[in-house]
Amino acid sequence: MKLTFESDYNNGAHPALLRKLLETNEEKSETYGFDEWSLSAKDKIKKACEDDDAQVTFLVGGTQTNSTVLATMMQPYEGVVCAESGHIAVHEAGAVENTGHKVLTLPAHDGRLDSDELDDYLKAFKADSNADHCVWPGVVYITFPTEYGTLYTASQLSAIHAVCQRHGLPLYVDGARLGYGIMAPGNDISLPFLAHHCDAFYIGGTKMGALCGEAVVFTHANEPRHFFTMVKQHGALLAKGRLTGIQFDELFTDNLYFRIARHAIDMARRLKQILADSGFKFYLDSPTNQQFVIMPNDRIPALQKQVEFSVWGPMCDQESVCRFVTSWATTDDEMLQLEKILLDPQIRNYAPNMIQKRK
Repeated sequence: MKLTFESDYNNGAHPALLRKLLETNEEKSETYGFDEWSLSAKDKIKKACEDDDAQVTFLVGGTQTNSTVLATMMQPYEGVVCAESGHIAVHEAGAVENTGHKVLTLPAHDGRLDSDELDDYLKAFKADSNADHCVWPGVVYITFPTEYGTLYTASQLSAIHAVCQRHGLPLYVDGARLGYGIMAPGNDISLPFLAHHCDAFYIGGTKMGALCGEAVVFTHANEPRHFFTMVKQHGALLAKGRLTGIQFDELFTDNLYFRIARHAIDMARRLKQILADSGFKFYLDSPTNQQFVIMPNDRIPALQKQVEFSVWGPMCDQESVCRFVTSWATTDDEMLQLEKILLDPQIRNYAPNMIQKRK
């Protein structure tokens, strides 16, 4: 089997989750997320967020979660503001637009929104005499970590949250890789801090050891009216809600969620060192489990014969940005295999030709 660093959701599930699903398989339960494990998981998540008023709902996947949650947070005439590199703007096949809400993009700075630019945009929109003829900004969306594995600092998140409050807009945080961001070196945002500086977010499970599932958290009782009904209307209500509930109940037992996230970050550190020692230059500095390197296009096929990774996009006519990803399931043996592959002269020969990080 080819060595793979292509994504962090190409494994099954963490063994502890599979064991729990098997152990409880013969038990009867309530449906639609009212089973004992889902209720237990919700309590554990609320406690972890230090928000007794939080309202938690389990959905199945990230795109489904983003499109469903955002649609329920907006009026028909509103759109969602995000960085031009944001997941909903680039890699979700227009799912948000398909609900009837436009995605309104602003410049991205290594994947991040800038609070001053956001403030200027919202001020300019409100001052425009033609505003009533336009799509109104209804929600602000960010990801943590960003699409490029970068992080917002606590002060940056606080500044964006303050802009949203000033303009009366809710802030929604896509946390598909939330655990990897929280456990990254240098991060100063905790789960309680996040919960107190946004109106809604989700805790990713699919990329964090679950077979499937995302935990949507509306902070401080912010859940839209009749959210359960709207989830069903969007085809997002899982009849066997125990499937996601059991998994999150296990993930939030004995700190498993953050322990396996730490493992992925430790593996990413090793990955980064192996790539650097092999002569690769990085597109940007990511402290999380996604690492982006620059490769000459004519050399990519040679490495792809032995290792799976993503070609993220063109750097220039001759080079591309490529992504390598670790996960909760990455092993020491995989790291050793990658190191051995990169010693191959056919692979190493191009490394010195890599250009420096873009200006």
